[in-house]
Amino acid sequence: MKIAVFVSGRGSNLQAILESEFTRNLIDVKAVVSDKTDCPAFQIANKNSVPTYIVGNIPGKINFSELVNTLKALEIDLIVLAGFLKLIPTEFIKNFQNKIINIHPALLPHYGGKGMYGLNVHKAVFNSSDNFSGPTVHFVDETYDTGKIIAQKKIEISNCKNAEEVAAEVLKVEHKLLPFVLGKFAAGIKNISEEDIDKL
Repeated sequence: MKIAVFVSGRGSNLQAILESEFTRNLIDVKAVVSDKTDCPAFQIANKNSVPTYIVGNIPGKINFSELVNTLKALEIDLIVLAGFLKLIPTEFIKNFQNKIINIHPALLPHYGGKGMYGLNVHKAVFNSSDNFSGPTVHFVDETYDTGKIIAQKKIEISNCKNAEEVAAEVLKVEHKLLPFVLGKFAAGIKNISEEDIDKL
């Protein structure tokens, strides 16, 4: 399965996809896309000889309309948002209907929506005194974090002393859940059971 990974930060989920036993010999990362010119994740892409693209309405950069053509030329089967913070334009989503997934660092439908990303999410979870959190993989639609949920992994966070500790615990699970889902998709399995996820 040919995928494109969209990133805005250091790319730890990209690294997990490239290294996971779940994706070995099943996934081919054909492109890494960011909205930031100095995206740290590009270093991971370069080390793995994966072409990189910067998207944005800036001279010399590719815009979303051009990106559609680029990804179709690469015969991309699935687009994976792995810490990509920019809202994807509706027209772009229409070109890849049900072919874009996102990993969100909370148990949707809770703690989603505009502004709920990165440490903002974990602060909200920690301040709520919830005992559980965990990542959600879901399809992407025209609004933040409202697409159909594919898989979630709930973990206990009652021992976490601050939002940073919640973030660290959730990230560990992200690095397992996202490659696991991608491996299932590549094998043609779209319905992922809770029993399978519990084994992670």
